[in-house]
Amino acid sequence: MDISRNTVDKISKSVVNFHNKLLQFRKCQILRDHAVITEDLWVRNGKIVDPEKVFFDEKITADVQIDCKGALVAPGFIDLQINGGFGIDFSYNNHDVEAGVQKVAKGLLAHGVTAFCPTLVTSPPYVYLKQVLPLLKIRPGGPEGAAILGAHLEGPFINVNKKGAHPAQYIQDMDRGLDSLQDVYGSIENVRIVTLAPELNNAVDIIEELTKRGITVSLGHSLADLSEGERGIQHGATLITHLFNAMPAFHHRDPGLVGLLGSDLINDGHSVFYGIISDGIHTHPAALRIAHSTHPDGLVLVTDAISALGLEEGTHQLGQLAIEVKGGRALVAGTETLCGSIANMNQCIQFFMKAVSCSVVTALEAATLHPAQAVGIHDRKGTLSFGADADFVFLGEDLKVWSTWIAGECVYQDTESPHPTLRLI
Repeated sequence: MDISRNTVDKISKSVVNFHNKLLQFRKCQILRDHAVITEDLWVRNGKIVDPEKVFFDEKITADVQIDCKGALVAPGFIDLQINGGFGIDFSYNNHDVEAGVQKVAKGLLAHGVTAFCPTLVTSPPYVYLKQVLPLLKIRPGGPEGAAILGAHLEGPFINVNKKGAHPAQYIQDMDRGLDSLQDVYGSIENVRIVTLAPELNNAVDIIEELTKRGITVSLGHSLADLSEGERGIQHGATLITHLFNAMPAFHHRDPGLVGLLGSDLINDGHSVFYGIISDGIHTHPAALRIAHSTHPDGLVLVTDAISALGLEEGTHQLGQLAIEVKGGRALVAGTETLCGSIANMNQCIQFFMKAVSCSVVTALEAATLHPAQAVGIHDRKGTLSFGADADFVFLGEDLKVWSTWIAGECVYQDTESPHPTLRLI
């Protein structure tokens, strides 16, 4: 029975009916273990299944076979820094927050994103305490939208001299230690990442405490020198927020946070990941090549997308600031200050692969495995290893998203894809 590309619901309903069944995706090109291999993909109960155990232990065959016609199957994309999209800004509360998050989660499926961290820029305390954080609950993905991994709180504990598009009047210090954070954030139950400047008072103690609580600490919007950045890494920070942006330019005598990519700490076993915006605006192709050549295993593609993602050029909102989008650039209205991108993750992957002249595997792992590793979920996300969540995308030769799957269920299909349709055998 053929399943038409023009009837997404037919695929979705078919797979829903097979929820507890053993699915065999045949004739796939699978990204697994840092290589693209020709192998079938087996799924059951929302997880990737080891077929050897099926054959030799259970002695059964698949309930459903799906002919993939040689399509490339990669883990679902993960975006650790996205401020909104499709007219919704997570930090600006002129809308129903829960409905707004849902709209973005749904819209991201078309771009291959199966999990993301809603990101809040520096805001007044009431935004965190009452209007946003209580509603940004961690939840699994599905037909209603991509999974929410937890909030990314980008500020307000940053350096005012590297504020970028963050409103200066709401930037805070950390003079009271963890109490400073609790006064602003309240509960951090639904928080996955906190971006802070490591040169601020009490930063080391706060990094240690957040890390103990399972929160990834990212260094950014900072004037830190290399030693201050290294001290943050030594005490638990593992991520750098949008490398090159909102930090001092590289200097050969003190390379600052950028220097962490070549720090001896990496050789000593410390993890250093760095988000980078490969939208063709925020980071020059030469800078992308330098970062990738220096520390390829830590590179994490992020969109840093704002509410204008998916919309026409014009005036939009980022937190408390008005944003003007023109010529493919998002600027604080009336200035030349960049304030996030309007690129989707699929576009960032495509631009990165072309700019760096890297392999498909390298480009895709920067949006799948690496972000999962950066926040410690690589045992179940960002991979197609056995036992992992069955979140994956079917991609065309140009890495265009053909379809998006969460927990083994088709949640999006491109109706204009040039690729052959899936076929139930």
